[in-house]
Amino acid sequence: MIELFIFQLHIAGALYAFTKNWQKRSLKDGFLGLGLLALVFVIGWGLTGTLAYQIYPDKWNSVYFNRDTLSLVLLTIPEVFFFYFYFFKDNGEKAPTEKDFQIPGEMNND
Repeated sequence: MIELFIFQLHIAGALYAFTKNWQKRSLKDGFLGLGLLALVFVIGWGLTGTLAYQIYPDKWNSVYFNRDTLSLVLLTIPEVFFFYFYFFKDNGEKAPTEKDFQIPGEMNND
């Protein structure tokens, strides 16, 4: 049950990351953000799954909380901080434009 909630949080985060990058930059950046989220999720779940199988005893398994749930909870904690700074926090910085790279005093023939 808890696994489904965590998966739904990841789906909502993936939709947000894709939409934000697509709207602010381009469609390609939307797919890159989605790929980054998927990559962090897959690699992180592999690492935390190994850790969960080492520290979680078999006799503690229940319908609601088992080793996979523990690994997803362990994964979600660092993911929240990473994705907050990568997707949610807006630095207020604009991407450089062509005008930023012009040499002062250079003639513009436009």
